Amino acid sequence: MRVLVGGGTGFVGTALTQLLKARGHEVTLVSRQPRPGRITWDELARSGLPSCDVAVNLAGENILNPLRRWNEAFQKDVLSSRLETTQMLAKAITKAPQPPKAWILVTGVAYYRPSLTAEYDEDSPGGDFDFFSNLVTKWEAAARLPGDSTRQVVVRSGVVLGRGGGAIGHMLLPFRLGLGGPIGSGNQFFPWIHIQDLAGILTHALEVNHVQGILNGVAPASTTTNAEFAQALGTALGRPAFIPLPATVVRAVFGQERAIMLLEGQKVVPRRTLATGYQYSFPELGAALKEIVA
Repeated sequence: MRVLVGGGTGFVGTALTQLLKARGHEVTLVSRQPRPGRITWDELARSGLPSCDVAVNLAGENILNPLRRWNEAFQKDVLSSRLETTQMLAKAITKAPQPPKAWILVTGVAYYRPSLTAEYDEDSPGGDFDFFSNLVTKWEAAARLPGDSTRQVVVRSGVVLGRGGGAIGHMLLPFRLGLGGPIGSGNQFFPWIHIQDLAGILTHALEVNHVQGILNGVAPASTTTNAEFAQALGTALGRPAFIPLPATVVRAVFGQERAIMLLEGQKVVPRRTLATGYQYSFPELGAALKEIVA
């Protein structure tokens, strides 16, 4: 199939592109810079959707970039990088003379309210209690297409773990030095997914015609707490992992609102993802981390 991927040059986009090409699909990226095999967002706005069977949007400014202060300007970038690209692709799909068969958006589990007791599946309520949950609601609304000529899928992703980027990229050095440990209390849930499985779920969603609606992009062993994650990462590296990162430090670096993403968590289960027949490569945390740090 011909697959158009918005924001395909990042961590997840690179993994997805490799998997799609390995499975014989043809990939065109939408990015800011023109290059062979790519179109720019400006070209998309000007000339409309290039001929494709599936459109995927992964675009979005990294929320947890520690180099950016959590102020109004950055919040605006976080919103616009997601909503505008999604609206632009949705509009181009609606106007296309031959619309794609499927349209897939990746959002986040921040949709669900952090809790130490609740368990969430794809039908659970949420999306209405803080900046990030409201962002997911607006983002998913921006993707909705009228009619049903195009299959629509939304994957709410957990923390993406993989080699050479994502959350692990920032953690490896302190953990290798034996300075790693839980964040804050460590009791909060840590919904995670191996990057190969996130790319796998997206590929499954575009290849299998009956997949539609909301899917949780988390590993089935998503009842992991942050302390258990720290312990498992220490074990994978052969290092102790008991020096906690105090909540006050996290708030100082990321700001009160953003720190919630690290200090609080949700117990999210991929009920519908499993029901579609997707088989995980890394359902268990130990094996996932071993592969990443090998």
